[in-house]
Parts: sequence; C-alpha cells; structure tokens
Amino acid sequence: MVTFLLLVLLVAVLAVWVVLPWYGVVALAVLFAGWMLFTRRGRQAASVAGVGISTLGQRLGSSAVIVIGIAGVVGVLVALLAMGEGYGETLRKTGSADTAIVMRGASASEVMSLLGRDSVVLIPQAVGIAKDAKGQPIASPELVVAANLPIKSGSADDEGSVQLRGIGEQAWAVRPNVKIVTGRTFRPGMRELIVGQGAAKQFAGLEPGHEVRLGSQSWTVVGVFAAGDAMDSEVWGDADVVADTYRRGSSRASVTVKLVDPGAFAAFKTALETNPQLKVDVSTTLDYYSKQSEGMTKVIRAIGITVGMIMAIGAMFGALNTMFAAVAARAREIATLRAIGFRGLPVVVAVMLETMLLALLGGVIGGLFAWLVFNGYSASTLAGGSVGKLSFELAVTPALLWTGLKWALAIGFIGGLFPAVRAARLPVTTALREL
Repeated sequence: MVTFLLLVLLVAVLAVWVVLPWYGVVALAVLFAGWMLFTRRGRQAASVAGVGISTLGQRLGSSAVIVIGIAGVVGVLVALLAMGEGYGETLRKTGSADTAIVMRGASASEVMSLLGRDSVVLIPQAVGIAKDAKGQPIASPELVVAANLPIKSGSADDEGSVQLRGIGEQAWAVRPNVKIVTGRTFRPGMRELIVGQGAAKQFAGLEPGHEVRLGSQSWTVVGVFAAGDAMDSEVWGDADVVADTYRRGSSRASVTVKLVDPGAFAAFKTALETNPQLKVDVSTTLDYYSKQSEGMTKVIRAIGITVGMIMAIGAMFGALNTMFAAVAARAREIATLRAIGFRGLPVVVAVMLETMLLALLGGVIGGLFAWLVFNGYSASTLAGGSVGKLSFELAVTPALLWTGLKWALAIGFIGGLFPAVRAARLPVTTALREL
C-alpha cells in the first residue's frame, strides 16, 4: 500500500513538473539553493554531493551511459516536436486578419467546398470589402483541386498530391506577399502554371519551360513564385482553365476577399451568414489556416511524446542500473557518513543531485544536437490532407528546448530516486560489511 501511494505521488509530481513554467522551476531552484545554504541538512547534502560529483571522472564510462541515453531521448523528442512546430508555424503565418475566406457551409477545407455561380456573384457585394482603383471589390473566386505529380525523390511511378489553385487577377491583390521570382505569371485562358518554391522542390518537372500532365491535359510551367507560407506548396493556374479541365463548370471552391480593415470582419461575416440566399462559412484567412494545422500538429506531437516515452523508459533503466552500482560501490562511504551523524535526507538529496546533474548535461547535449541538425531542416507531409503535400521547415524553438530539458531532469529524478532511497535506508552494519 505504501509503495502504491509513493508511485501515485511520483506520478503526480511528474505531471506537475511537465506543465510547470520556467519561472516556477526558477522559484523551486531558488528555494532549494536556500535550503542547501542555510540549513544544517542542506549543507550536509551539499558536502555529500560534492564528494560524489568530484568522483564522476573516475566513473566516466558509467556516467556516460546516463548522459548519452538521456541526450538521445531529448534529441529525438525535440526533433519530432520540431516537425509539428514547423508544420503549424507554416500554416499559422499564412493569411492575415484583414482578409477573409468564404466557403460552402460545413466545409472543412477548400478542397471539400463548392460554391455555385450565384453564390460567387453575391459574396463580393457584401459590406466591408475593400475596393481597387477601379472601384471594384477586391474578391478572388478560386477553385482548389487535388492533383497528382511525380515526386522528385521517388521512382518514376511515385506520385504525391499537390494543391492546384485556379485563380483570377484579384488573387494577387488579396495576397500581396506572393511574388514571381523566376519566369512570369500565366496568361489568362492558357494551360500555363506558376508553381510555389516548395512545390518546385518536392515535385519533378516543375521548372519553367517544362510540361506536366494535370487531369487529362498537358500544362506548361512558366514561372515560380515565393510567398513565405503555405502557398509555396501550391501550383496556380487560370481558374476558368482549371475548371474546364476538371469539369467544375462555373463553380468555385471559395472566395477570398480583402477587407477594409480587420474591424470590418464582423459585419462582413454577419451579412453573409444571415443572407438566406447563401449557406456559407466565413472566417479570416489567418484563422482558417491556423485551424488547418491543429489536427496534424496534435498527431505529430502525440507521436513525438509516445516515442520519447518509450526511449525515456530505456534511459531510466540505464540511469537506475548505473546509480545502483554507484551506490553499491560507495556503500562503506555512505555508511560511515550515516554513522557520524548524517541523516538519510542529505544522502538521498546528494545521490539525486548527482544523477540530475548528469541528466541536465545529457539534456543540454541532446537539445544542442537537435538545434544544430534539425532547426530549419526542410521537410514535407507525405501526401494528401486538406492543404495537399505541404513543404515546411522544422522549427526548434526555445520552448521545445525547455521541454527537452524538463524531460531530461524528470528522467534523472526517477533514475536517481530509488537508488538514493536504498542508500539512505541501508542499515549501517550491512553497508559496512559490503565490499
């Protein structure tokens, strides 16, 4: 029963530790340092810990087991979480608060949405839309379909899904960040494409002057554009030609509009969603793309934590074995300290400090490795999804590095706790007979 309660308490402590913010950890560290400096038992713990830490060089091999094991856990964990962070960041920075996207009601994404011609005509007449120099509303009806193209890194038969967007001339006005970097834009009415930089890296044949086959037609790539967001993973063509190729008639997937200002969104949304002639959902483009990232980010994070936990269990056993051996080797030393008046608590704290110092070193090494190797590393989703095959860069953020350090210290805490308790509870006479 006592063991069960201790395990429950340990799980509760670890749960609190995982969600503890940095300032909470700093406060704990300050309190602990104060205890070690200004209390008798704290000073005893510092003395015992100093002796143990000074002998780490003599136990380099066993100490390296803990450091390398925990460094591996932290490196893998941070790298996997950086994948989810990079994916989410790419979508979160797509769009803006002063542009809105209108889709058919209950549509999860543009690929699943379909607006009839009447809706496409009515939407630009709503209040709150900015006007261009000619007095026309800045609204871009667009068609989005999933198309297949051969992947560069695969065999000739390996294909991936790319998002093909059919646009008109107002698409540039609602996305002023998109710029042609190579070649030119497509000519209206022609089977010509411009491709995002990310798509050009992922798919074969997307260089200016090359032809690719989409649907049942051959298209010529005439330019490459850069957007710095999820648009970089798309391929763009003339909306009418895309609709003709995929037999979509005059329908469109969505209408993206430029608002007078962010404050005009509420009136624009109300006007459309209360119009009995329309059945649409309205959101800012910033919110739309942020929501698109949530599902995949959660999946990647769950995978990262699962893999991290499996590896952490192995690292914990390595730390336990190492520290049990270290405690056994120092049994006479610990017994002597107990005999001359050192209590059990200083011994427990000293052994755990030693383990957590090694864990901290492993966490720093693992985090540094992940940052050097994976930060900014280009990757992409496998295929499909609501945003097609999305290219993005892994992002090793300070928050992820902090998460990795907390995992490292948690592993060190568990790895040192049981050997420390055993050392403190070992009878003096038994310990003196060991070795």
